[in-house]
Amino acid sequence: MYQTLKHLTPQHQIGALFVLVFGLLLLASVTVFLLSMREHAEPQAEQAQHDHIATLSRLLRTSWLLIFIFWLAWLAGDVARLVLFGVGSFFALREFLTLSPTRQGDHRSLVLAFFVVLPLQYVLVGTEHFNLFTVMIPVYVFLALPVASALANDPKHFLERNAKLQWGIMVCIYGMSHVPALLLLDFSGYDKKNAFLVVFLVLVVQTCMVTQHLVARQCKRPLAAPNISQSFTWHSWRWGMAAGSLLGALLAGITPFVPGQAFALGLVACAAGSLGHLVMKALKRDRGIPIWQGGDKSITGAGGMLDRVDSLCFSAPVFFHSVRWYFGI
Repeated sequence: MYQTLKHLTPQHQIGALFVLVFGLLLLASVTVFLLSMREHAEPQAEQAQHDHIATLSRLLRTSWLLIFIFWLAWLAGDVARLVLFGVGSFFALREFLTLSPTRQGDHRSLVLAFFVVLPLQYVLVGTEHFNLFTVMIPVYVFLALPVASALANDPKHFLERNAKLQWGIMVCIYGMSHVPALLLLDFSGYDKKNAFLVVFLVLVVQTCMVTQHLVARQCKRPLAAPNISQSFTWHSWRWGMAAGSLLGALLAGITPFVPGQAFALGLVACAAGSLGHLVMKALKRDRGIPIWQGGDKSITGAGGMLDRVDSLCFSAPVFFHSVRWYFGI
């Protein structure tokens, strides 16, 4: 499979991926629909089935959305890509902060976060100042925002308020900004096909997540963190990691990696994405909600953005820096 994909033209690679990905997603969607039609005599079994279908449906919707983002990234120009992900960061941060009440003294910091930090981060990505963009938020912004809050003269819950804002910026801006940064990395002989790196990242991480959920459903093992997640076990996590990494090796032909490198980088991305998803679950439990999006309408009013990109926000920075370190870019 590696040699076959490697020697295809970019247009033929796109066609092969279109058939593979959309065919698998369509098959999975039909399967979930048929499962939802099953009826159970016992109310407890019916509720368990409903919860299972709801989780699978969310994973599939996330997969459809992320693949759609890949196609947009492939078709759009560099500026349009940055705007697309910048808007995504804006709504994700808005959603995060909606569930983290702020005070009058936070308004300066919020203005800086949305209208200075966010656009500046994406400008640094677009101008390929990679060394600066990787440290601006975790170093300079993390020092500057508390200063702005302190000057507002409001010490009540100061540490908690600033920690919430800094964590939101880290996930929603810093994490997501690494996705368009992948599109700008320069690999020798790769002919600017970096959009395939995004689809590689999305496919391996989503495969890991779906496999982990299915194995946890079928194989009952002790929960690793029962107060955080009712589906995370180390047994299912290992299966998910193996499935995502193996798929990464099989997809090496669309990347600048050889199969061994693709397997290792897929493993790193899956670990970051799956464990990052667990962290976001912990944040949701702390806020007292099961998911960022509730029912037909997002609890936050921002469309449930974080439910769809949380694993990507964790896996993209780890994947980006692993690639840069390995290839010396």
